[in-house]
Order: sequence, then structure tokens, then C-alpha cells
Amino acid sequence: MSALSSTVTALGPTSAPATLDVVIPVHNEERDLAASVERVRAHLATLPWPARVTIADNASTDGTAVIAHRLARAYDDLRVVHLPENGRGRALKKVWSTSEAAVLVYMDVDLSTDLNALLPLVAPLISGHSDLAIGTRLNRASRVERGPKRELISRCYNVLLRGTLRARFSDAQCGFKAIRADIARELLPLVHDDAWFFDTELLVLAERAGLRIHEVPVDWVDDPDSRVDLVRTALEDLRGIVRVGTALVSGRVPVSDVAARLGRASAGAGGGRLGMQLVMFGLVGAASTLAYAVLFLLLRGAVSPFLANLVALLLTAVANTAANRRLTFGVRGRDGAVRHQLRGLAVFGAGLVATSGSLWLLHAAGIDDGGVEVAVLTLTNLAVTVLRFVAMRVWVFTGRRRSAHRPGDLLQREVDVRGRGPATD
Repeated sequence: MSALSSTVTALGPTSAPATLDVVIPVHNEERDLAASVERVRAHLATLPWPARVTIADNASTDGTAVIAHRLARAYDDLRVVHLPENGRGRALKKVWSTSEAAVLVYMDVDLSTDLNALLPLVAPLISGHSDLAIGTRLNRASRVERGPKRELISRCYNVLLRGTLRARFSDAQCGFKAIRADIARELLPLVHDDAWFFDTELLVLAERAGLRIHEVPVDWVDDPDSRVDLVRTALEDLRGIVRVGTALVSGRVPVSDVAARLGRASAGAGGGRLGMQLVMFGLVGAASTLAYAVLFLLLRGAVSPFLANLVALLLTAVANTAANRRLTFGVRGRDGAVRHQLRGLAVFGAGLVATSGSLWLLHAAGIDDGGVEVAVLTLTNLAVTVLRFVAMRVWVFTGRRRSAHRPGDLLQREVDVRGRGPATD
């Protein structure tokens, strides 16, 4: 973020003491900006703590910047930060990392969330009870008005987060969040995403660092003029889930160090690590099983079922070992790759015996049907999958920590060089 800071300009007072800094990221919002800022300022005046509003202008090309400048000149409790690139996450990283306020708030400019939820959102952070707070539209006490399409997407996304990243928070993408400044200084250097996945990544890392996330049911009305590209955002979120899951499993994100500095019990090690390995192994295994079934059916018409099984199993076994090496167990580089593949092939041999035995039993019973063969072989492969995971965890990829650098060392050194690592004195 240091390279970005030289291209950012800020207008308005930046030294006035404030307990709350309410950040509103905007991109081409000339129509709604002034009215929304007026509503936010009026509501902040009812709260018992000094507060200011920060407009984070993400490379707007319409009249947003002009309106923001006018508001900054009119109000002492408002400032504007201009960024040359678009991205909600980028804006929040910049403003939150430079703010002097004790509690940092973020809300969407459309103010879909009723502002009456702001007090219960920030109060637990100011009291020290919680570390982060989020508005949730998926609580039974929430009142939400939005179309069935967005409702379904939101619920499916949060179920996906629970199944893949073991997230326990209920609503990742509600544009109404707050974080204590000391917590933000620890977490922001670890958050990679600069766009819409920023919220999810921040919350997942916070959970893994053992931080307390407070949830507030909100009244929320969908903005009919929303310009979010749902398909593109969904694809970016899926890529983000894979990236964060892989980084957590491989240990490249030092959430345990953050937990230690903050005096928390990290969920990023021990049983949590095993859980993430099981999730990633399951995803790789599901893809491998599907690929195996397709290959077997394609080959069966040209060769015997036994040869089709051998070739399909061999190809998917090699791909499966490579994928698990990288994604599930976080092993990178060529060092040990041949040894890992040879051990993986040994496990493959056990799978070949099991699946070939299943075929032999079918044929011995007089069954010669491709569909039945695929079903039986798929079930057998699922059973063999359990053996593969145990073997990979205790034998195939053992010894990788004897290398010169553990996974995560490079990132930790980078964090330390930037001055955000643990103190040495």
C-alpha cells in the first residue's frame, strides 16, 4: 500500500479527534452522494461519540469528486480521500490504515441498511467486548426487502463459505461493518483482495485469528439501481474462496502470529488445519472422481473395462496427487515432487487392487453393464479416497517441513519488513 499512498490526495480536516470514522466508498455516485452524506451526518449527531465521515472516491469519472470537494469545504467533520483505482477493498484498506479513529466503520452509499443499526454495531467495539461487527440480513430478527434472485444468491454464498472455509458468521457481504483500529492494523496487511471479496477475506482471517465478531440484525432495503455485476462478482468470490482456503491450509497466512500478538486463541492451527485439509481434499477428490468416471466411459468403448479402469485411474491419480500436493498440503516447488508422485502411485496401486477386484466380482456375477460398473467403481473409489487422505497426511507428504523455509515464512518476513510484525524488543 505504500506505492498507492503517494497517489492519494485527501481534502478536509484529518487531525480532529474522532471515536468513529464512517467510510463511504463511492464510484460514480454523483446522484446519491450528497443526500446520503447529509443523512449519515444527521444520524451521527445523535450518537454519544465524536465522529467524522470519510468519502473514499474510487476513481470516479462523473461529478462525484466535485460534490465530494464541496461537502468537504462545507463540513469540518468530513474529509475526502481520492484513489486513482477502483475497488471497494482498496479504498477501505487505504482509509482504515491511515485513520486515527478508534473504531472504523464502512457503509454503502445507497444506505440500504437502516442507520438505526449503527449504535448497536459500534457499541461493542467501543466497550472492548468485540473486535469486529457486521450487519446481517440473514438473522430471523432482520427485516429485508429484496428480490428472490439476490436472496437466493446471498444465502447460497454464505452456505458455501460455511462448507468450504468453515465460516461461522452469517452474512459476509452486507455493506455495513465496523472494526477496531488496532485490529485493523493487524489484519489489513494480510488481506489480499482489493474488490468485493475483501469483506469475506477479512472476516475469515479474523475468525482464524480467534477474534470476536459481533452480529447485528438489520433492516435492509435492496437498491434497485445497484450496478454490481452478479456473475462476475460470483466468479471472483469463488476464486477468492479457493485462494484463501489454499493459503490457510498451506500456512502462508500467519493468523496464529496475529492471535499471539492480540492474546487470542487461534483457530488456524491444529484441528482447524485438519478441517481445512479435509475440505480441500474433498473438493479435489470430488473433481478427480468425476474425471475418473468420464474417462472410464470414454475409454470403455475402445478397450476392455479392466484396461479402461487402469488408464482412467492412473491419469486421475497423478493429477490428484499433484492437486493435493499444492492445494491441500501446501507443498510448492519441484523439491520432492518425484518422491511424492511415487508414493502417490503406491497408494494408487492399492486403489487399483480395490477397483479391479470390484470389476472382477461384477463379471463373476455375470453383470456386464457400463452404468452398473461406473456406479460400483465410483463407490469403491470413494472408499479408497479415505485411504488416500490418511496415507497422504501421514506418509506421502511427510518431511516437507524439513526444507529451508516453512510455508508462510516469506510472507511473514515481508510483514516484518513493513513494520507490522511482532516486536523484537
